[in-house]
Amino acid sequence: MTQSITSVQLKQWLHDGQEIALLDVREHGQFGESHLFYAIPLPYSRLELDAPRLVPRRATRLVAYDDGRGDVAARAARRLEAIGYTQVHVLAGGTAAWTSAGYRLFQGVNLPSKTFGELVEHQLHTPRISAQELARRQAAGDKLVVLDGRPYAEYKKMNIPGAICCPNGELALRIADLVPDAETTVVINCAGRTRSIIGAQTLINFGVPNPVLALENGTQGWYLADLELQHGNTRRHGNKLPADLAQRRLRAAGLAERHDVPTLDAAQAQVLVDDPARSCFVLDVRTPEEYAAGTLPGAQHAPGGQLMQATDQYVGVRHARLLLADSDGVRAPVVASWLRQMGFDAMVLREGIAAPLRLPAPAPLAAPVLEAVDAKTLAARIDAGSVAAFDLRAGMSYRGKHVPRSRWSIRPRLVSQVHKLDKPLVLIADDPALARLAAIDLQEAGRPAPQLLAGGLAAWLAADLPVDSSPEIPGDADCIDYLFFVHDRHDGNKEAARRYLAWETGLIAQLDAQELAAFRIA
Repeated sequence: MTQSITSVQLKQWLHDGQEIALLDVREHGQFGESHLFYAIPLPYSRLELDAPRLVPRRATRLVAYDDGRGDVAARAARRLEAIGYTQVHVLAGGTAAWTSAGYRLFQGVNLPSKTFGELVEHQLHTPRISAQELARRQAAGDKLVVLDGRPYAEYKKMNIPGAICCPNGELALRIADLVPDAETTVVINCAGRTRSIIGAQTLINFGVPNPVLALENGTQGWYLADLELQHGNTRRHGNKLPADLAQRRLRAAGLAERHDVPTLDAAQAQVLVDDPARSCFVLDVRTPEEYAAGTLPGAQHAPGGQLMQATDQYVGVRHARLLLADSDGVRAPVVASWLRQMGFDAMVLREGIAAPLRLPAPAPLAAPVLEAVDAKTLAARIDAGSVAAFDLRAGMSYRGKHVPRSRWSIRPRLVSQVHKLDKPLVLIADDPALARLAAIDLQEAGRPAPQLLAGGLAAWLAADLPVDSSPEIPGDADCIDYLFFVHDRHDGNKEAARRYLAWETGLIAQLDAQELAAFRIA
């Protein structure tokens, strides 16, 4: 039976040292506008799909919340209990009650990670360089290399001229192959601030002899300085292991030792995995290509740089154990050294992905399988007015292109939208699993099971059927799955970029003493 919890009790739980999963079950845009500092974004539209990955132990103490004005948290709690969670609570009054109790809400995403980056710069005085100074030095022909610490997909969208993609989790392993000598200055950039700071400080902590600088404000700072970005580049780090791998392993081990990172063999790790009283996340920190080629069965992919940048996208349980694996003995210890400073109980698996570790198999998605309808049949039925089509894709995708006479919807709102309709329903989704989850709510509300457009909109287009666009539908207020605050800064909106950077630099001042004390920067 779901229990309610007060804001005061929740605040105590967040700092009592015991495991807790604090789940914001609103959609991405709503979460990004205002949420609790330690909240994990788990949109109701994806609830049963992502909950087992973010909160793998079903006995974890769990609190779900919304804004206090609707029933999404209560609905989410019922669904979580239905798939086996046993300690489910709902924050009474949601975010409204939290602020009424005198506690702060935060805007943006990846709050703990981004705050940590600001604290690192503040406490360790990470050296930096402005966009204007970097451009001047490049024009002068200075010996320098610019490394972009973001994932390859982000790098391809936009990059500093001449930059090479090398995500932060790869830096310690790849740096020797990316700089010609010890005198060359290394500049690390990202889109904003966090990964520039953490990337630069990673190399400094690792003891590289080169001068290392973080590009202040990343590609946004470059853009705000009226300098031109490049797009579509493919320069990236190589994949061969360095010739001095043994030396790099020693450096990584020394860094791990300085930050009290335990290294466990497979037998010791198995004890933690099998512990029914604690959550243990086994994370493969290597590149997507390496993970796809083979990993420890059951391990979650969490590229090292992104794990540091967005821990809340990989780990949903505060005070859980994190067991990191690689294939080289360098990346996992370096990433773990940062996670320990962020307050995580991070450890390294000595044998890496080759460890004979037995991990639990993921449970199948508990949702009905929907009958499929092909695109041409759906088109004919829409023309005849015999069905109602609802598009569950991202709101911005619907704006750009959708099936004519289909309506945009999202799981939290779908039941209320179809309440008075007496037609059969057909759902359109990029991911059929999201339609299956929405069907649970429809069936609980007494509706017959909907059908699903086979192949989604891609199949509709492949059938050469017409599409509509609606640049203002859904409206901004209805687009609860899209965070304009984050995305507008990359769409030529300089004021949005300035607001975003001001938000990042202002994070530290918003934390209370307990939140600040959780970080252990050394």
